[in-house]
Amino acid sequence: MGVTQQAQHGYIDDKEAYLRRLKRIEGQARGLQGMVQDEKYCIDILTQISAMTKALESVALGLLDDHLAHCVLDAAAAGGPEADRKLKEASEAIARLVRS
Repeated sequence: MGVTQQAQHGYIDDKEAYLRRLKRIEGQARGLQGMVQDEKYCIDILTQISAMTKALESVALGLLDDHLAHCVLDAAAAGGPEADRKLKEASEAIARLVRS
């Protein structure tokens, strides 16, 4: 028998780009902490929070797109209960993003 191949997630080809974006967001969070520590103007802090929120949303939408194009599409092509599970999972993820 051959070596079993571990399934790869849809974002694997863009993993490094996602990590760079998340590190930038981490820097934004540290910057926000510094702004509060330094008692910066409320509106300036809120502006930075809005920018950080948009950056996180962008990462989330990219991951969702990768998930749909890879995991969900593959499961749908195979059919069966796994396809139903992946579609339900994606629908629930979209609902969470819309509510946030």
